Amino acid sequence: MIKTEIDKEIKMKKIFYLDSCSTNKKILKELNLDGFELQNIKEKNIDEETLDWIAKKARSYEALFSKRARKYKELNLAEKNLKEEDYKKLLLEEYTFLKRPFIINEEEVFIGNSKKTIEAAKQSLNK
Repeated sequence: MIKTEIDKEIKMKKIFYLDSCSTNKKILKELNLDGFELQNIKEKNIDEETLDWIAKKARSYEALFSKRARKYKELNLAEKNLKEEDYKKLLLEEYTFLKRPFIINEEEVFIGNSKKTIEAAKQSLNK
């Protein structure tokens, strides 16, 4: 199997978060961040290669998409019949559509801030 550049990058430990979000800040304080790279998505949104890799893990772009974002309501996206390619395009254009925090621990991916997701991430990070 040929290793691509993205395979090497994803094996890293990385967290995509929003620095202005108090929930994200609280969650980051609870996690063991040793060896993790933190990326504030407002300063630098997720890149297409990483998004594609994560979408494969999550089995869809829609699973990565936050329907709680203000712009989701402002753009009346709930009334539109969005397809996978629409979700991908929106995620790449607007950082607020990405569920967060978004935690990559080598091959494991944890999406969002539900208690169940954060507990699973904590267990993974403390292995």
